[in-house]
Amino acid sequence: MLVLLNKPYQVLSQFSDKDGRATLGDFVDVPGVYPAGRLDYDSEGLMLLTDDGKLQARISQPASKIPKTYWAQVEGEPSPRQLDALVCGVMLKDGEARAVAARAIESPAGLWDRDPPIRYRASVPDTWIEIVITEGRNRQVRRMTAAAGLPTLRLIRYSIGSWSIDDLEPGNWRQISNKEAWNAL
Repeated sequence: MLVLLNKPYQVLSQFSDKDGRATLGDFVDVPGVYPAGRLDYDSEGLMLLTDDGKLQARISQPASKIPKTYWAQVEGEPSPRQLDALVCGVMLKDGEARAVAARAIESPAGLWDRDPPIRYRASVPDTWIEIVITEGRNRQVRRMTAAAGLPTLRLIRYSIGSWSIDDLEPGNWRQISNKEAWNAL
């Protein structure tokens, strides 16, 4: 089976934590499933969990080139040059990173409040951008936006391939069969 979870803010992408922080196990009580990829503790949105090792590898391997769409609330107003830099490539400590696409968007419709909310500064505007990547390096989107001069204030993974958080509130999940999952790839 494939479990689609809308991971809340400040939840670890694992099933246990010796320090008592919230984990996937606080939300998904399905035996034998494991994350197909990770999502940072301070990021929100879609996580996929599966009991099929081959499906897990297919989803999480960078060679699969499965697009991952993120909504990033960034500090400032992105210029066309900054958005182009994300697609043309920005240099990170672990090498160049490129987005498949990057564009400014309106605040996503139906977006839930985050607790605690992001900091608000009257003198510094913030903007939402949509960025699509096919890799998944550690904190990659945050590092890319920072390198382009657009520090990320809030990050939500909206989709992985054809799966999305549509109709999933934070902490909620749904499951599909492995057959449906493989057919969607």
